Amino acid sequence: MNNEETATLRFGAVWRHATHALQAAGLHFGHGAITAEDEAAWMLIHALGWPLMDSFGAFDDLLQREVSAGARACFDALLGQRIATRRPVAYLLGEAWLQGERFRVDERVIVPRSLIAELLWGGLDPWLPEHLRRLADICTGSGCLAILAAKRWPEAEVLGSDISPDALDVARANVALHGLQGRVQLLQSDMLNALPGTQPERGLDLMLCNPPYVNAQSMRTLPQEYHYEPELALAGGADGMDLVRRLLAAAPSCLAPQGVLVVEIGNERAHFEAAFPRLPVVWLPTSGGDDAVFLVEAAALHTSA
Repeated sequence: MNNEETATLRFGAVWRHATHALQAAGLHFGHGAITAEDEAAWMLIHALGWPLMDSFGAFDDLLQREVSAGARACFDALLGQRIATRRPVAYLLGEAWLQGERFRVDERVIVPRSLIAELLWGGLDPWLPEHLRRLADICTGSGCLAILAAKRWPEAEVLGSDISPDALDVARANVALHGLQGRVQLLQSDMLNALPGTQPERGLDLMLCNPPYVNAQSMRTLPQEYHYEPELALAGGADGMDLVRRLLAAAPSCLAPQGVLVVEIGNERAHFEAAFPRLPVVWLPTSGGDDAVFLVEAAALHTSA
């Protein structure tokens, strides 16, 4: 930074300098922020103690605000750690944001970024009953989708399940953070194995799942940032479909007759279609493309079983 920028310590100057430093370091972005500009702003706003969502909403005004020496020191430390370790910013800050909501995170869970979150407000409505009664988020991790779903459908019973007790500890903290202890039930389960048996009339209207789906070859080439995340939550076997196979086989026994299953599989559509060539699914449009999340109806699962 030049002397003038250092002397004024304006947000804009500090932010631009940090953006260039992050870009020059050759980091991978995608754990809560998809660009160096967004990551630098997130860290700087956090160091200043300002409300993140409010700050991004008035970002142009933010650029001329002064940065205190103490906040600058905190920010410089964060920036140095990010570059030196390649640790995702969400872990450095202990927080992640999804659909404008804050979640606590650490290395016990993957950083919340599910594309399913985009679909909760309107994207699934054509397939759902007017009054959604019961839903479950399988492989809930931090609990983010279960919590967002509980807010979207405040009258519904919500279950979040995960095989990892460590992940469920994080999910419990997030359920408490959002004041949903009485609405979101958390359960340790290997996929659907521990879910309570249901009669058809008590089945789930909606099942969400963002399972481990990264295929073995892709796992070997993931950027370093992903290696801070639990492998259990990422790796999906040779073709990425190991957990998806188990999910689709077991889901019919848990869904209501008119229930639907929504699954995120990232870039694995080709492997999915090779594994399930005759299963009729609906590919849902998201910011990550039109082939990263699919919906399948209970009737189709029963027919294909």
